[in-house]
Amino acid sequence: MQPIYILPEGTQRTSGRNAQRNNILAAKLVAETVRTTLGPKGMDKMLVDSLGNITVTNDGVTILQEMHVEHPAARMLVDIARTQEREVGDGTTTAVVLAGELLANAEQLLDQKIHPTVIIKGYRMAAERALEILAKHAQTVTVKDDKLLMHVAATAMTGKGAEAARDHLSRLAVDAVKAIGTLKTSYSAKAINKSIGESKSTGDSKSIDSNKSIAKSNSHEDKKYTFIDRDAVTISTSIGAPIGDTRLIEGIVLEKDIVHPGMPRSAINPSILLLDTSLEIKDLNTDAKVSITDPKQFQAFFDLEDAMLRSMTQRIVSSGAQVVFCQKGIDDLAAYHLSKEGIIAVRRIKKSDIEKLAKATGAKVISDLNDISAAVLGNAGSVREERMGEESLLLIEGCEGAKAVTILVRGGTQHVVEEVRRALTDAIGDLKATIETGHAVPGAGAIEIAVSRELHTFAASLTGRERLAVESFARSLEVIPRTLAENAGLDPIDVLTDLKAAHVASALCGIDVMTGKIMDAWACGVIEPVRIKTQAITSATDVATMILRIDDVIASGDRPGGEMQQPQD
Repeated sequence: MQPIYILPEGTQRTSGRNAQRNNILAAKLVAETVRTTLGPKGMDKMLVDSLGNITVTNDGVTILQEMHVEHPAARMLVDIARTQEREVGDGTTTAVVLAGELLANAEQLLDQKIHPTVIIKGYRMAAERALEILAKHAQTVTVKDDKLLMHVAATAMTGKGAEAARDHLSRLAVDAVKAIGTLKTSYSAKAINKSIGESKSTGDSKSIDSNKSIAKSNSHEDKKYTFIDRDAVTISTSIGAPIGDTRLIEGIVLEKDIVHPGMPRSAINPSILLLDTSLEIKDLNTDAKVSITDPKQFQAFFDLEDAMLRSMTQRIVSSGAQVVFCQKGIDDLAAYHLSKEGIIAVRRIKKSDIEKLAKATGAKVISDLNDISAAVLGNAGSVREERMGEESLLLIEGCEGAKAVTILVRGGTQHVVEEVRRALTDAIGDLKATIETGHAVPGAGAIEIAVSRELHTFAASLTGRERLAVESFARSLEVIPRTLAENAGLDPIDVLTDLKAAHVASALCGIDVMTGKIMDAWACGVIEPVRIKTQAITSATDVATMILRIDDVIASGDRPGGEMQQPQD
């Protein structure tokens, strides 16, 4: 009997247990790659691209993105790292390691002939209960808890090459996030309703309106940050100085030069104009022609251009602007006229930088030169050009009430400043998550052990095969403290045993990787946002269950690079 082909020639198909085994193995290999970077004693990876550029980091998402993972199941783990980075800004390694451990433990259940749908159901039950346990153990953190916020930032930067100036950088991160936060005031509804009720009893409508205002003024005000835009914190880098020279600038740093050498190199308390139109004569259409029959007409043409540019610059001068930032071009003749008036001008600013300048200075971005007036100008404490090493930077700082700030990172080499930049990015993401949700949990593996213990108790109440999956999920959470111990050169079995014994006494204890002893993580300042844990558990569960549902992999024969590479054990 002749075989029947339903797929194109060269197509690879792996099905059943082999497909599951290959997918799980690929995911486990990705998790193992980043696992050694977890924790304060985590190791770094050196990544060399095709052009020979070197990146030295232990940031999980950076490692996975630079690796260019090809296996489709492995790429799913890269996706959860990106999601974790986008949603929280930190915890990418935790999410990937947890997903790999969930799949490793699921493989053992598959070997026991437990169907994937049973495992998936148990994992989802466990994840739902884990989120409830996290919410129970989460402690409140407000924007006024400056010390706790410092601990959150310091925890995020520990082990990321910035520990030499960790306290200084933590202070900068907290100040930056507080500067850009949007405040919202909520009033006690109970007090307002009570006052309104008293007025309704008298039937006095004016009294009702009056008591609404009085109730608001007398009721408890609960001020909190409702939104923090991470993009409003720009992290710029400059080599040639110690990390301790890193500083926060209440404004923007631009890698731009002032357009004319005759312009001032600094201005104190200047009025600032932002333009997203050019200070140039518009070019004619490509098919347009200008016919000149007399030399006088030629001179008149240039005189008219000069008059038009003078008119543009005069509008700027009349507005009182002392510094002009233009998103597009500035004609050399216009720059000359501005320099004669002592006005600083900078051209070809990126749109994103113009928007940040507007947030920092309070200026309005103008598209029509006819709209230029004193009302659209912003202010800054100073604008000055500063030379740092071989770079020339323009600093717009001292902006009162700035909603866009810059952290200028200094370091001895480019690799150092880039790693510090990544550490600060993680710290700002953690602070944003902590302040917006208002909750945090102890780190150092403490919360994972607490959730694992309670999930084991929950599993004991189940009767079906899902119980095995819930127990497997609980064991998977232990991978975080176990990995912290392994990366610190400690015995993971002894550490887990001590942690579980400490938790029996109802203490949320973690591991001090510096001493190898058990500690009260919260009291010792090892604090993480609860959103990191909830997002990591949710993402890891989703990708693990999705991979477990795959029982057939069909790879097209015309894929780039030929056959799909199988992971090597």
